[in-house]
Amino acid sequence: MTHPLNVLSIDLGASSGRVLLARWDGARFVLQELHRFPNGAVNVMGHLQWDVLRLWSEIKDGIARYAAQFNEPLAGIGVDTWGVDFALMDRAGHLLGNPYCYRDSRTDGMMEKVFQRASRAEIFSQTGLQFMPINTLFQLYSLVDANDPLLDIADTMLLMPDLFHYWFSGRQVAEYTIASTTQMLHCGSRTWASGLLNRVGIPARLLPPLFHPGNLIGELRGEIIRETNLKNAVPVIAVGSHDTASAVVAVPALDEHSAYISSGTWSLVGVEIAEPILDERALRLNFTNEGGVNNTIRLLKNVAGLWLLQECKRHWGDVGWDEVIAHAREAAPLKSLIDPDAADFLNPADMPEAIRSYCRRVGEPESDTVGEMVRCCLESLALKYRWVIEALETLTGREIKTIRIVGGGSQNKLLCQFTADATQRVVVAGPVEATALGNALVQAMALKQIESLAQARVAALASSSTEIFTPQQNEKGKWDEGYGRLERK
Repeated sequence: MTHPLNVLSIDLGASSGRVLLARWDGARFVLQELHRFPNGAVNVMGHLQWDVLRLWSEIKDGIARYAAQFNEPLAGIGVDTWGVDFALMDRAGHLLGNPYCYRDSRTDGMMEKVFQRASRAEIFSQTGLQFMPINTLFQLYSLVDANDPLLDIADTMLLMPDLFHYWFSGRQVAEYTIASTTQMLHCGSRTWASGLLNRVGIPARLLPPLFHPGNLIGELRGEIIRETNLKNAVPVIAVGSHDTASAVVAVPALDEHSAYISSGTWSLVGVEIAEPILDERALRLNFTNEGGVNNTIRLLKNVAGLWLLQECKRHWGDVGWDEVIAHAREAAPLKSLIDPDAADFLNPADMPEAIRSYCRRVGEPESDTVGEMVRCCLESLALKYRWVIEALETLTGREIKTIRIVGGGSQNKLLCQFTADATQRVVVAGPVEATALGNALVQAMALKQIESLAQARVAALASSSTEIFTPQQNEKGKWDEGYGRLERK
């Protein structure tokens, strides 16, 4: 195939989805958003579920927009999404109900019940994953615990991007990076931990074959080509189907002295390593070893991220982001500090009140204004990043000198500066569209346009802009005092 070529990156997040055109000229990608649409969990009789049929319709609308606007043949298409959530399919390949959202309450208490069948240490030694109630392992066990008849009917479990790849191609597979978010994959052998699942009571027969990123799953079904008016057969490509896996591909200059933060609703703070770290320290610190492109491991910590501020803003109503940040700049620094990962903040009805209540409970001053609340969220995140970075240095023996923030949160200059000041490390922000760019870069690797992960990161730098934030030395004392306050809680 000769240059240029066009691929579609389909990037689905928990709050919105996008279909983007990525145009490759042999050295760089130029991204163009074709279609953006909202996403969000729908409350159905007290449970949170995803409207995947609407998402499917929106995705096809985005593909049709490409066909209407461009005459060039489409060279590839790939999907990335958030992790852990899944659909159940019957033996005829039909969807068995709406997939549940990871924030649904059905997983309450499930970790403790699973630990009665397999210990934390045993589960971690096999899966290497951070223990969170949202993990697929505990979601599936909630069905076992409830004796849900769906488990008897179900033939296959498809994680979210795998569902859309199946609807595209007709082929049911589990892409490796998204499978690694489930806490059901043996992270050493890169195979399903079937023995562990059977002990826990989860039927391993539900698990489809694993498939690695950078390979062709199949071709777009003729029905979709006709429906969207595409002009050619299109390869369906396994990208880093977990959105963070794709984002990490697009981190420029990622090396052994760099950590990344994929910043959005969640903040994924980590480093790239060759093999998982499964020692007692990693278990105690509750770190995760997720799969990456080119069989790498993403040693990271899931941090609550901008979810806190997004939910506050939703509660405040018609307040723009510029106004929110302006209020924060005027507020006093480091007044109120919280642990962003406290259970209080997973899915409260009123996030500002949840934050105030948490502060009362732990003895922190309450935030009285919008500006103070914004600073509370952002400063607490920056200090949590510092804790994770220092823990990563302990686990890997590496000195981390640079923090590379990618994704939508890299646009938040105040958070970037807070991160530099709190950690006393240089922060490089960008690219903003790291996930969609990484998606496209893996497609280019599959199409033999890019030879290696290192070359992909050179192309990522050429395809984007970055901004540098240096730590302010005169702020160090304030941040050290704030860090000490959090550590004492």
